Amino acid sequence: MSTAIGPRPIIGRVAIYAAAIILAVYSAFPIYWMITSSLRPTQELLLNPTLVPRSFTLEYYYSLLAQTDYPRQFLNSLIVALATVALTMVLSIMIAYGVTRQRIRGKQFIIIGMLYAYMFPPLLLAIPLYSMFTYIGLNDTLLSLVISHLTITMPLGVWFLWGFFKTMPFELEEAAMVDGCTRLGAFLRVVLPLSVPGLVTVAIFAFLLSWTDYTFALVMIGSDANKTVPLGLASMIGAFDLRWGDIMAGSTLIALPLFAAFVMLSRYFVQGLTAGAVKG
Repeated sequence: MSTAIGPRPIIGRVAIYAAAIILAVYSAFPIYWMITSSLRPTQELLLNPTLVPRSFTLEYYYSLLAQTDYPRQFLNSLIVALATVALTMVLSIMIAYGVTRQRIRGKQFIIIGMLYAYMFPPLLLAIPLYSMFTYIGLNDTLLSLVISHLTITMPLGVWFLWGFFKTMPFELEEAAMVDGCTRLGAFLRVVLPLSVPGLVTVAIFAFLLSWTDYTFALVMIGSDANKTVPLGLASMIGAFDLRWGDIMAGSTLIALPLFAAFVMLSRYFVQGLTAGAVKG
């Protein structure tokens, strides 16, 4: 007995696919335009841009890397982002695991307070943090930028990992301790391997927030030697000189580490987002 598919399910599927395609094109087009603009000659970029470039050039990349401080700024951003990710992972794991497994009074308020701290705008936190760093002598340093980034990455990491650890059966750790593991050994050998998707998700978010930050860098950094990439690109925009080609090239280079991270870790990232959505 054959069953025919009615017109309504077909129309619904077509509508879903059409909406998905429109959303994908809408999201990807600015990235496509950024990359192609970094490869167009100056005349085509400014006077008669087309959807598909007629010719390609690498002059903007040469000028960006050879005539500006972009390599130094890129290195500063990389140092700050990696240090922020490392500290975020260590502190978030310790706090989230502690409030999940240990008997701590008011741990719900700790978690809620961390999430509430994440809701503050960065500019609202940057000004008092700058006053504190100036008082202790850490102003205009990469360390001050790392500490500032922790105010937005660590609450998110704690909140996400808390929901992840909370639904992980404690019996798994008990079984490992029965087999001879210590509490720390059970955590390292059982809990962390099972938490890889969540850890990767937190690491990607922390790297993304730190790598693309402009607000904290604008307030904390004053010298050219400590500027990060977003701050350096913003300084290229002048009142009489607007170097669109260099800006597009620099923006493309900023996006490359993010693209690489998502390509290499996309499987864990999707698993971590799914687990965080259903386990909280």
